[in-house]
Amino acid sequence: MKKRWLSVVALCVLTACSVSPTGRKQLLLMGNNDVAQMGLTSFQQIKQKEKISTNPKQNHYVQCVAQAITRAIPEQYAAMNPGQWEVVVFDSPEVNAFALPGGRIGVYTGLLKVAKNQDELAAVIGHEVSHVLAQHSNERLSQSQLADMGMAAADQLLQNSSTKAPAMAALGLGVQYGVLMPYSRAQETEADVLGLQLMALAGFNPQEAVSLWYNMAAASTGKQPLEILSTHPSDQTRINKLQSLVPQVEPAYQQAKTNGVHPQCMG
Repeated sequence: MKKRWLSVVALCVLTACSVSPTGRKQLLLMGNNDVAQMGLTSFQQIKQKEKISTNPKQNHYVQCVAQAITRAIPEQYAAMNPGQWEVVVFDSPEVNAFALPGGRIGVYTGLLKVAKNQDELAAVIGHEVSHVLAQHSNERLSQSQLADMGMAAADQLLQNSSTKAPAMAALGLGVQYGVLMPYSRAQETEADVLGLQLMALAGFNPQEAVSLWYNMAAASTGKQPLEILSTHPSDQTRINKLQSLVPQVEPAYQQAKTNGVHPQCMG
């Protein structure tokens, strides 16, 4: 029984190994269709819970930026790009945005007070869409599944041990801090890199991504952290990293402008 559990865990790891767009190793246990269906279900639930904006100007603006970003998605991400993305603006003071597998994008009107122009909004949407393209949802779900399997395997191994309870507790902590949380930080960095590339290809000024995160930091100074910062930490290290990446994507931005790709979404 013990060997069988360990064999199952090992087989899952070996057969589900993949490589992210930046060359980072990933564990993907779920099929794309399954993850997309989860994205659809989650989006429907959010739409039922949140108030949807009926403001024509806001809707046109957000959809214009989002469509420019999704049109610029390179062919290499075809498997994760449904082509037609559903974009919904939620009437809420919350400073937040998200993208879900299956081609769903949500933007809260509170974000529009912090992302002060179309380029800054494109930085947020590009970042969120990049999470989808890099299959981060699949990765997080897979990590959780693997953690559950590891706990089950350990439970079998320690079945007759007097130290089972403390050992399981320690293992649980190790799983949380050693596997799940570090990957979250890696995913955020990856989405920053890909998002910057995406906004440049779409004709948005990548330098404005740096300005956006300064705005985010300023908006949360002396207050509760903004909702979006709970998973997208804005600190000087991140700003410095973005600033160092801008020169790398500047040629793509200039080429986009040369090709006449320069969105005009402000109306």
